[in-house]
Amino acid sequence: MPAPASPGDRTGTPGVVDPRQLWLAPEGPRRGRRPAFSREAITAAAVELADAEGLDAVTMRAVAARVGAGVMSLYSYAPDKETLLELMVDHVGGGLLPAAPLTGDWRTDLKALAHAQRALMLRHPWLPGALTARRTLGPHTLAFLEHALAALRPLPLDGAAKLEVISLLTGFVASHVGHELTSAAAAGAPDRAAAEARYLATVAADGHHPELAAVLASPGRPLTPEATFSRFLDRLVDGLDTAPGTPADAPGGA
Repeated sequence: MPAPASPGDRTGTPGVVDPRQLWLAPEGPRRGRRPAFSREAITAAAVELADAEGLDAVTMRAVAARVGAGVMSLYSYAPDKETLLELMVDHVGGGLLPAAPLTGDWRTDLKALAHAQRALMLRHPWLPGALTARRTLGPHTLAFLEHALAALRPLPLDGAAKLEVISLLTGFVASHVGHELTSAAAAGAPDRAAAEARYLATVAADGHHPELAAVLASPGRPLTPEATFSRFLDRLVDGLDTAPGTPADAPGGA
């Protein structure tokens, strides 16, 4: 596998990784005896640590302890936490592509990709937050992008618009999963939920919020995380504009 940049291979901007050095350069270290560990092992250890204890627990010292290496020896593979985070995100992305081939129905295929993203983020709860700092496209991420673009081939959108759709989809999934995880954590405090329900009932009955009162009085819908995600996803995907002449067929369209 390709190696991360050494401190001298970075772009010169703090916190910015040069993707060519990260993904295309041969794996380090560049001199000395062959190490007893690999970049793959370092990345896997960091992912295991983040899964178990959260992203804040991932430090170079903690990862080194997991692989049985000295801290300084890790810097030939990941010179800083930003580089390590890039490696971690792409590493877990290896399990993202659905096993089933594309159907040719872009809505079905796009929704399948979103469900795969959600499942991946639920397996790695640190991932939604990590994506906000994502700056490069590693091999697994590129494979997912290629698959997603193939799913969007039937859409009358230009290339930039297709990339925007994929970004919108990923952002929606990350935001929704973040909300799911927060809600699940709050579920352990039933008094809080009951207090919130009593508050809304009082507000709805005060006569100043008739629209809210009507909504709260309407029949409920399944509130399981999966059902809620699917409803939101349907609205997002089915709402994409695919009318002829837009945007790729329209002069100046975007």
